[in-house]
Amino acid sequence: MEKNKMKGIIESILYAAGREVSIKELMAVLEAESKDIIETVNEMKEEYEKENRGIQIINVDGAYQLCTKKENYDYICQVFDKRAKLQLSQAVMETLSIIAYNPRITRAEIEAIRGVGSDGIIYKLLDYNLIEETGKLDAPGRPGTFSTTKEFLKMFGLSSLKDLPELPKYKLDSNKQIVIDEVIDGIDESENEKLDIPNNE
Repeated sequence: MEKNKMKGIIESILYAAGREVSIKELMAVLEAESKDIIETVNEMKEEYEKENRGIQIINVDGAYQLCTKKENYDYICQVFDKRAKLQLSQAVMETLSIIAYNPRITRAEIEAIRGVGSDGIIYKLLDYNLIEETGKLDAPGRPGTFSTTKEFLKMFGLSSLKDLPELPKYKLDSNKQIVIDEVIDGIDESENEKLDIPNNE
């Protein structure tokens, strides 16, 4: 298939879908190899950036989504949404960081790391769709486990959890989970800027 036609089809699919579209879905529709899809999308991303377009294609856990540029948010919300931009407190950021660096962590483990109860914060993160329940442990009481969502990746501009900034200090427990000491204090200002989320109390 001619490259420009493929770009037009991919753009139409991503626009109409309004969600993440996997490479496998694009391969099936276009009857193309994954390397051709990836190469074409990368070219589209470069063109959007070069032309200073108001839209961009982002990678989300092995899929693509067409979205507006975050720097245009303040203009967009004046037309479509009068609600204030989501503000995450330090306590919420701390809990979210613990879950991001410890996929499939239990509520008790989160509270053991933080040293305080976290029920309200966990419910808030579930409501924001930044975390989700990911099953139950084969342990007494069958405690539920939590992990971050694709919405978390999109909000923080990450393609996957592998893109998380490296923690300045950590240790692994017996289950090879990262135990975070002073998680918020340990992340320096430059790393917080990468996340682009205000830490308001």
